[in-house]
Amino acid sequence: MGKLIDLDIQKYMADLASNSPAPGGGSASALAGAQGIALVMMVAELTVGKEKYAEYEEVCQKAISDGRARLNDFLKAIDDDTEAYNKVGAAFKMPKSTEEEKAQRSAAIQEATILATRVPLHTMEIAMEALKIAESVIGRSNPNCASDIGVGALNLKAALLGAWLNVKINLPGIKEEGLKQEILNHAQDMISEGNKIADHCYTAVEEII
Repeated sequence: MGKLIDLDIQKYMADLASNSPAPGGGSASALAGAQGIALVMMVAELTVGKEKYAEYEEVCQKAISDGRARLNDFLKAIDDDTEAYNKVGAAFKMPKSTEEEKAQRSAAIQEATILATRVPLHTMEIAMEALKIAESVIGRSNPNCASDIGVGALNLKAALLGAWLNVKINLPGIKEEGLKQEILNHAQDMISEGNKIADHCYTAVEEII
């Protein structure tokens, strides 16, 4: 199977709606994040180079530059999540006739489960960085497209919380309690901070428009 990001929208949606478990919520969360940061970049692009908004030039140029990196991260995460899920499925299909095969299968399942947890955790990290970029251009960009920042922030919040659900569903499969708790703490910290930023973005945009 080729990369999801190389599919046209209709083909991707057909795959998402099919009875195949991948792509699933993790890839969809990353796609939501990609849409979110792209909208923020659009607003910045519609601000730079205009004399009327010269005072916002620096912050918007930075938003474009930083946003491009996060956009690439999100696009990579779309496929990373599906690949991680497929590795879990492959691990469960490994033979288990002998004790050695059982041990190898168990180790492979554990490795794949940790990967399937870390990938959406990274999507959460990308979403956090992207939300901060969105917040940075509110009130410091072209006000005629402020609503697009709000829509972008909503998409980024969906990416954050959607990725969290994919972290949470995989956490019970991790046997190492210390690692499990570390991931949980990190994710919960991001949810707390990310929700505040996203909600501030939405409220601030409503006030502007």
